[in-house]
Amino acid sequence: MRVSLPEIPPYPLPAPGELPAARVGWRPDPARAALLIHDMQRYFLAPYAGAPVPEVTENIARLAGVARERGVPVFYTAQPGRQDAADRGLLTEFWGEGIGAVIDSDPGAADIVAALAPAGADTVLAKWRYSAFQRSTFAEQLAALGRDQLLITGVYAHIGCQATAVEAFMRDVQPFLMADAVADFSRERHSQACAYVAQRCGVVTTTVDALTALSAPVPAGATR
Repeated sequence: MRVSLPEIPPYPLPAPGELPAARVGWRPDPARAALLIHDMQRYFLAPYAGAPVPEVTENIARLAGVARERGVPVFYTAQPGRQDAADRGLLTEFWGEGIGAVIDSDPGAADIVAALAPAGADTVLAKWRYSAFQRSTFAEQLAALGRDQLLITGVYAHIGCQATAVEAFMRDVQPFLMADAVADFSRERHSQACAYVAQRCGVVTTTVDALTALSAPVPAGATR
């Protein structure tokens, strides 16, 4: 059986000048966007020895705070602590039992980290596969809210975050990968995810730029 997760040495986040160029001119719109906080659970953050998790967590918290103020829906994904083999499926062959391997010794392993605890109006989706859209009602909830943009934050950039961005694109939802609000196994993997999203399915941007866009006035008559 595969070892679940690697140890992750510290690495620096990409600077704004290091981000891949956008192929499209999309900008987050507070009347169209939703924020996704992807898999920020204690289990998935445990392998990090430090950076970039503190900065990423702070940036996600800033985005969530402004999103709530502006009426932008906030969604979370969280993998269940215990999963039947049938529910986990092929993930076991790549990653072992996941959170289930440690949940007896660490009952809080599946918890979303305290600094990013969901607020009352937020939605937490059970996470079953790499993409947040799989085996969930995420697409239907976005459609019901009139949201066709998705700001993606969390871990891991080149796995679930990238897969969610690709599927959002294929569902005609504009994905925005927050380069300084995601983390990965290494700077190489982090940059790989940014390059893929920018080239194939979305826009790679920063927390500062997203906050500026989300703080823009909502045009009269726009749906909130």
